[in-house]
Amino acid sequence: MNRTDFPIVFDAHCHIYPDKIAEKAAIAIGRFYDMAMYTDGSVATLLKNGEKAGITHFLVHSVATNPAQVQSINSFLSQTVEQYPDRFVGFGSLHPHSENLEEDIAHICELGLHGVKLHPDVQGFAIDSPEAIDMCSRFAGKLPLLVHAGDKRFDFSHPAQILTLCKALPNLTVIAAHFGGWSEWDEAADLLPGLPNLYVDTCSSLYALKPERAAELVRTFGADRVLFGVDFPMWDPSEELDRFFALPLTDEEREKILYQNAFDLLGLDESHFLAKADPVPEDGEEEVL
Repeated sequence: MNRTDFPIVFDAHCHIYPDKIAEKAAIAIGRFYDMAMYTDGSVATLLKNGEKAGITHFLVHSVATNPAQVQSINSFLSQTVEQYPDRFVGFGSLHPHSENLEEDIAHICELGLHGVKLHPDVQGFAIDSPEAIDMCSRFAGKLPLLVHAGDKRFDFSHPAQILTLCKALPNLTVIAAHFGGWSEWDEAADLLPGLPNLYVDTCSSLYALKPERAAELVRTFGADRVLFGVDFPMWDPSEELDRFFALPLTDEEREKILYQNAFDLLGLDESHFLAKADPVPEDGEEEVL
């Protein structure tokens, strides 16, 4: 099957920002990784480029770099999902230094967000630290966690630290981004496969891995444990899909990775989005971003 033969594509890793800071935020990400960004991080740009690529649905999130940002970020994410319910599923942000963790978690649930996104390297904490494990224990069994994983420059999210988290909280569903360890793919493949509560995504990895190696990682983790992700706004969604379809995978493996695994993990199906397509505001009601 060709790329156009897959009518559903779920991008499980998208950073988004309010329009007024979208360009600035993308520049900051590029500076952090010393990499050029493909585009800004605005919602409109994501939708435009995603549609061009043939991506139908998106898991959107943002990261609070300090506790004061948590609730405003989560409100922005919720409002964005409400504006595009036929396209978006949202993961909220938390920060381990918040003095109101229980309130922050309750807010995420009240907003209808489907999970939590953490980026230990950007937020400045180790994912296997007592404070991080305590924070995650508070939503384990309720919300899945998407966590940035891997970066040899820091000691916040190495594959070994992801392993500690998964073992400490066996009822926490963990999606370890970047095949479980950005720039540490071999270590991740040695340590993480087989964990019953672990998934990985493909984002910011296919550009660096040969297709045969990426396919090997898919089979090492298991095709039913891998999600497709672009890591918007870092990469061109069309190019990321081209990279994905260059992997020597079966059509069954591709279908699982492109959407079925994400749907199963999040308790979704296509009817979730179809039922919400093209919402019509009531008279006098304005759409809010």
